[in-house]
Amino acid sequence: MQRILILLLAALCVASCGRRRNAPSQDAAASDTRLRVFLPAIAPSGLSPEEQRDYLREHYWDRFDFADTLFTVRADTLQMVEAYARYIALISDRPTDGAPIDSLMRRASSSRKMLDYFSMLAERVLHDPNSPLRNDEFYIPVLQAQLRAPWYDEYERIAPEYDLEMAMQNRLGHPANDFRYTLASGASGTLYGLKAEYVLLFINNPGCPMCRDIREAITASPMLSVMIERGQLKVLALYPDEDLTEWRDYRDHIPASWINAYDQGCVIREKSLYDLGAIPAMYLLDSRKRVLVKDSTDVAQIEEVIDRRA
Repeated sequence: MQRILILLLAALCVASCGRRRNAPSQDAAASDTRLRVFLPAIAPSGLSPEEQRDYLREHYWDRFDFADTLFTVRADTLQMVEAYARYIALISDRPTDGAPIDSLMRRASSSRKMLDYFSMLAERVLHDPNSPLRNDEFYIPVLQAQLRAPWYDEYERIAPEYDLEMAMQNRLGHPANDFRYTLASGASGTLYGLKAEYVLLFINNPGCPMCRDIREAITASPMLSVMIERGQLKVLALYPDEDLTEWRDYRDHIPASWINAYDQGCVIREKSLYDLGAIPAMYLLDSRKRVLVKDSTDVAQIEEVIDRRA
């Protein structure tokens, strides 16, 4: 629970800078200057924690009036982001089950204003690279709802179509896209050629501060360090861009026990094999190269997933 609360606070920090995006118009403010808030449903007393979660999974939004489009211009959007983030944390015990979000987006599709508003909430919590609650499996139904809607023209559909194409790549529980990497020596290999119980794909750029932080967190992890030493975990640090000068200058910063490589010809970017919209990114794969963690920047999450499978 403490970890969930930390995630929620982080999500709110991501959203706070844009919370006035849906501020009331002058006309609306003249009649009512109060921001409107949403109060989620409350689970009946006497239920176990698991039963409360299941109840709220289905009834969390029962008090919300999806026909009230005025809410979208008078809402306290920061409070709505918090409420939305709490819902995502609630249903994240089933991280590959997009059915609750699909149901929510169908209800929000009652009008363009409401669909746009809930798409904005989803973008901030589920799609922003800095959100700790980012989840493509939950974001896919949001994009599908946008593309089902009759209100968007061909130009407005370009962004959700691309985002959906990328979200469908390397899905949790599915095989990761294979690719060829090149070492400083000129030798090459493939992702699927790496044999270990786990493979950690670390997409990074030289000199990137967050990349440095993740690298240091991995090397500081007793669990991961032991697994690397025993050959149970292989780390593939991959540079995805074309300017190799900086990569060569920086390669001594990568631990010798890791595989330090680059994508010759930028094939990954050209073929959209992985979402490179935000770097760094980590993908944890099992021995069969199925995705266990997707597009993460949280080393603790990598440790938790491995620990649960032990």
